[in-house]
Amino acid sequence: QVQLVESGGGLVLPGGSLRLSCTVSGNIFTFSLMSMGWYRQAPGKDRELVASISSHSTTNYADSVKGRFTISRDNAKKMVNLQMNSLKPEDTAVYYCNSLPLKPEYWGQGTQVTVSS
Repeated sequence: QVQLVESGGGLVLPGGSLRLSCTVSGNIFTFSLMSMGWYRQAPGKDRELVASISSHSTTNYADSVKGRFTISRDNAKKMVNLQMNSLKPEDTAVYYCNSLPLKPEYWGQGTQVTVSS
């Protein structure tokens, strides 16, 4: 059984920063070969992919976060991180990590990010 646990969310002022972390545990021996992504779901909206990182650390970003968010990975620790800068109210959402392509069984609890003054 594989578990993904997200952390690092919180309440932040517009323009502020947060760093999210995703720790992968369980029966997985090929984390370093997996592409991983950060997804988010805002109230009343569909879940969307905001950033991804391949096994070779090639990154891609949604246009809405390009230049503000940075995804990274630590294969030794089986972690994926998301540095979020210049946060905007529209970044408010629950953030999740998952593989690419995503596996429904990997969804965790997510971590809430609220950007508000």
